Amino acid sequence: MNATAICLAVGLALGFAGAFGGFGAFTIVLLFAVLGLVIGRWLDGELDLAGLVQSAQRKGRR
Repeated sequence: MNATAICLAVGLALGFAGAFGGFGAFTIVLLFAVLGLVIGRWLDGELDLAGLVQSAQRKGRR
């Protein structure tokens, strides 16, 4: 198991633990899952946050 899968599972578990039931819980679980996925991809070296920030800054200057 790589860091992406582990962090995604942890994010899902935290989401379920933090909220249980209804649309609000679904939204919280989705948020934690995405956050876990992003952190895991960053730990695996598959996501370059500096490149994303620089790209967003260049697009904002147009």
